Amino acid sequence: MNIIGTVESLWRYPVKSMRGEEMDEMFAGYAGVYGDRLFAFDSSASPKAFPYFSGRDQRQMLRYRPRFRYPDKAARPINLTEAESMPPGVNPASANPAELMIDVETPDGKTLAIDSPELIDMLRAGSNEKPQLKLLRSDKAMTDCRPVSVFAVQSAKQLGEEAGIAVDKRRFRANIYLDLASSKGFAEDEFVGRSLRIGSKVILSILERDPRCVMITLDPDTGEKEPALLKKVAQAHSGMAGVYGAVLAEGMVRKGDSVELFD
Repeated sequence: MNIIGTVESLWRYPVKSMRGEEMDEMFAGYAGVYGDRLFAFDSSASPKAFPYFSGRDQRQMLRYRPRFRYPDKAARPINLTEAESMPPGVNPASANPAELMIDVETPDGKTLAIDSPELIDMLRAGSNEKPQLKLLRSDKAMTDCRPVSVFAVQSAKQLGEEAGIAVDKRRFRANIYLDLASSKGFAEDEFVGRSLRIGSKVILSILERDPRCVMITLDPDTGEKEPALLKKVAQAHSGMAGVYGAVLAEGMVRKGDSVELFD
């Protein structure tokens, strides 16, 4: 086996562009991470190709903290044990929409349901264009590109050294952060076209590098911008940081799991 490192941390983002949730374990399925980006807001001011209201429109959106109302239902598929005991090809089932309801803690400490008109008003108020917003709800992750995103903590460290600033890995909003045996940053670029086995079951096919936008310039705690970071990614790394993958074999992944690279 070619063990290249371990899982440093696991994250999902129940509401697109709001604060992420760190997890000790999570289910990686063909459609993405269970509970990831189930909700988003459609904006009348956004292009048809990318209709979502995001931190690009309202930087403080990153400070809104979503929480599942029934965390046990949102932790993993409701029939995971039974599905795993059946022949290959049987997909685990999701909880019903009511059991995956979300409440959002606003930056000022107020808690509102995700479908609250007051929450939409607060989001619009912080945007220059004041667009019409509509809540979207999906049974699978509304990701920008591929189902799962992967980023090495060594890449964040290298970017910090290159840009001369402290770089919080959370800026990159990955699902799986790797701690690689290699000390150099951007080693994950070399995984494209190959596969990773994470833990005992999950296999990811790494498909492409992750093109970056203004979102990485936003501090995850304050929403303040640091343009130098995106500039450095563009100049030194062709605008790419991290990689995207598709799940070939479903299962649970856990913090500390070994990561194996193979062809």
